[in-house]
Amino acid sequence: MSITHKTLIIGALGQIGSELAETLYARHGVENIICADIREPQTVQIEGKYLKLDVTDKAGLYEVIEQHEIRVIYNLAAILSAKGEQNPEWAWHLNMSGLLNSLEAARHFKGLQIFWPSSIAVFGPHSPRQNTPQYTVMDPNTVYGISKLAGERWCEYYAQKYGVDVRSIRYPGLIGYKSAPGGGTTDYAVDIYHYAVQHKPFTCFLSENTYLPMMYMEDAIRATLELMEAPAEKVKNRSSYNLGGISFSPKEIAASIQKHIPDFECTYVPDFRQAIADSWPQSIDDADAKMDWGWKGKYDMEAMTQIMLENITKQYLPQTQN
Repeated sequence: MSITHKTLIIGALGQIGSELAETLYARHGVENIICADIREPQTVQIEGKYLKLDVTDKAGLYEVIEQHEIRVIYNLAAILSAKGEQNPEWAWHLNMSGLLNSLEAARHFKGLQIFWPSSIAVFGPHSPRQNTPQYTVMDPNTVYGISKLAGERWCEYYAQKYGVDVRSIRYPGLIGYKSAPGGGTTDYAVDIYHYAVQHKPFTCFLSENTYLPMMYMEDAIRATLELMEAPAEKVKNRSSYNLGGISFSPKEIAASIQKHIPDFECTYVPDFRQAIADSWPQSIDDADAKMDWGWKGKYDMEAMTQIMLENITKQYLPQTQN
């Protein structure tokens, strides 16, 4: 599928951004994808053009859009739940300023399409925890969740008032092997595989029966692109779509690993992240995404565990064997 315009990925060095870039390179050609982040690339390989960009710098963002004729922006820059609690003011500033700069850019540069990720963190202690619906009580109690809920309202506001083509997904916990996690409450479900393949015992910061919605990264990337490529008339929700995945507990993911690595040991020492997890849904109703643009998940926990173990094992082999 060829395109004549450029796509900008902001936060391209993060967990989602690095895998999204790889997929977009394959789909549209390296020359059509521009990656940007506030950091210099190190462990994450960037094939094409890379820019150092602070998304809170509105003038700098506008300059990039004009210079490179950007027509699609994936704004993935954010401070996640656990890190956000350590510096709430900075988390709010980055998460909100970056979104508003992107939305203002889409208002200024006509035809600019925006993707901005929300999260299950928008839900809170009074939201239904089982099969959480698209529209329900939302009372987040983390700065990350508060910023995402506010962001959803801004997205819908700009869509309705200015006709901005902004699209969003409430991601569950995302699990992938290609990059390091970024400071979220669901990160244990990535770290646990790294400990397992090294035959190290793992101490989980959540209790063994803490159920949370999760999703294998390939499903999340596919859902993102399916939403962005859907005809505008099919995207009926301009705040953010629920996206369901696979719900499991730390005890269950440990058991799935032990089927492959029988001597793997996991203990549970809950910390401050337990309270965050306890305020989030245990399962998600994503009927609207299925109905509006045909979303359907592919991976279950067993398939995900096999892929994660196989690929993370390769990362720990001597370089000559990779």
